Amino acid sequence: MTHLVAEEMRGGYGAADILQDCSLEVARGEIAVIVGPNGAGKSTALKAIFGLLGLRGGSVRFEGEEITGVAPQERVALGMGFVPQSANIFATMTVEENLEMGAYIRTDDYTETVQDVLTLFPALTERRRQAAGELSGGLRQQVAIGRALMTRPSLLLLDEPTAGLSPIVMDQLFDRITGIAKEGVAILMVEQNARQALNIADKGYVLVQGQNRFSGAGRALLENPDVRQSFLGG
Repeated sequence: MTHLVAEEMRGGYGAADILQDCSLEVARGEIAVIVGPNGAGKSTALKAIFGLLGLRGGSVRFEGEEITGVAPQERVALGMGFVPQSANIFATMTVEENLEMGAYIRTDDYTETVQDVLTLFPALTERRRQAAGELSGGLRQQVAIGRALMTRPSLLLLDEPTAGLSPIVMDQLFDRITGIAKEGVAILMVEQNARQALNIADKGYVLVQGQNRFSGAGRALLENPDVRQSFLGG
């Protein structure tokens, strides 16, 4: 069964609808990538799925259940994790404290989950008592994703996770994201590095003005001449 299904989402800020019948879906263990020009509604779509934006039309189903009117904190409890593009760490807290904050809904012992995150992101182990704000951009993103993983989500929403990172660090982060998906987590990701993101994606969506312009397997979109010409620089 498809883990997340968002159908014909319509909504925006104020009176304007940024999303125009946008539809997205992702299954467990899959990576789905949303690409498109600036202002296409990519980040807005993620916020709508997480409940940060009310919809005026369409629906969101998670694990077969309708959750369109469910609050964001309730979606976290259901198994969603969301990593926004900015303001996604507590800069004055240590790496370990950030991870502990990520477990705020947990009532059980989450020590093992902390260790799982540090195993996934080994560079954080020796920095676990360092303030997160002192880290490089790539390591801060690892902290942000690790914090979201502390609730043991079955769906991870990532908004521009490689923004501002060097190509080498970007590739390393994509490797970690692929590893998370292999553990059975569904990943829906907005990315500005479209070519690289589609290369690791099981499926991709190209949004233009809040609408699905193209969709399909990631590699198929990379080979589509219309997608290449219009969105990937030829």
